[in-house]
Amino acid sequence: MKQFFTKFSRRTWIIIGVIAVIALAAVVIFNTRGEPVSLFQTAKAERGNLVATVGATGSVRARQSAVLVWQTTGIVNAVNADVGTRVAHNDVLASLDKASLNQSIILAEADLSSAKKALEDLLNSDTSRAEALRTLDKAEAAYEKAYNWRIQLNGKIDIKDYYYDNGVLKVKEYRGLASAETIADADEDLALKEAQLNDARRNYERLKDGADPTEVAAAEARVAAAQSTLNMAFIAAPFDGTITQAEPAVGDQASAGAVAFRVDDLSHLLVDVQVSEVDINTLTIGQASTLTFDAILGKEYHGEIVEVGQSGDNVQGVVNFTVTIELTDADELVKPGMTAAVNIVVQEVKDVILIPNRAVRLVDAERVVYVLENGAPVQVKIQLGSSSDTMSVLVGGDLKEGDEIILNPPSVGGGPFGG
Repeated sequence: MKQFFTKFSRRTWIIIGVIAVIALAAVVIFNTRGEPVSLFQTAKAERGNLVATVGATGSVRARQSAVLVWQTTGIVNAVNADVGTRVAHNDVLASLDKASLNQSIILAEADLSSAKKALEDLLNSDTSRAEALRTLDKAEAAYEKAYNWRIQLNGKIDIKDYYYDNGVLKVKEYRGLASAETIADADEDLALKEAQLNDARRNYERLKDGADPTEVAAAEARVAAAQSTLNMAFIAAPFDGTITQAEPAVGDQASAGAVAFRVDDLSHLLVDVQVSEVDINTLTIGQASTLTFDAILGKEYHGEIVEVGQSGDNVQGVVNFTVTIELTDADELVKPGMTAAVNIVVQEVKDVILIPNRAVRLVDAERVVYVLENGAPVQVKIQLGSSSDTMSVLVGGDLKEGDEIILNPPSVGGGPFGG
């Protein structure tokens, strides 16, 4: 074999190499059908829909969530709910044995009964109103008498003077003017009777349509206080929801402050995401969004914005705003605490000619694309409207639908949009 190769001179090897290069170039220039191979990647200018989105991530939470703790110590004697149980507002979830409770809680049941009876009597009894009316009648009569007497003192009145004559009590009657002392006493008595009449009128006004509101409020407060004390013996659901944590078991020793249950309203699931100050003004309440979860593969959920934060948080020089999305089609697979990838649709334009952003160049302060004509790139001026991360809407220029746009045009004027 070595002898075979040595038969060729150095010049012969050079000629063979040149021929091989020419043959390789021919393969590159012509395809199998004999047509030239384009050095450009192209895509047609076609109509479509543009959807611009803002992306963020956040954790799922229930609209309402409550961790319920024991308010006192005692022995658990009943557990009425477990994890996954749907409960209604005020449903009793667990209770303590009465015999194991503090004495004040046991007595609260009797206090509650007494307070309720007192309130009922106050609301239904007419005694207070009747007594107030009687007092008002007496006050009016007393005032009228004092008033008439004071009017009489303005003229002559019948005066009796009592005196002793030789140890015998005698009386002298005549008509004359009252003394200054008598008039002053009458004025004071009239003022007193007027004040008493005003008090009686105010009291009757409070009671004529029912019990005194102040007394009713005090009675209701006593009922609420007794009920609050009695409620320490059990745990009730604060709203309609689902039990997501349940700790007690019958026979357990409950301690004040120990966690018993957690209740979440899983019918309304929210996701809080942090949005940059650059994007926050593009978001409004009601905008649609799509959500995906790493924990739920191959499924996409939908939601809408229900709250947009009005003040930002500055963390290490980056300002973000909290935006809350409510899921509109959540199912049992979505659980509080899961991480969601959220894409909020900030703009959607339908049936428009779309231009790939990677094809756009900035030449002499104008946006252009290059189209392929007869195998050569031709510059075409364009005007763009709305855009997403990958596409922009054609709103003007010389480009026509169906033109072959070069995706890797000459690097004149920089990258896409002149960037």
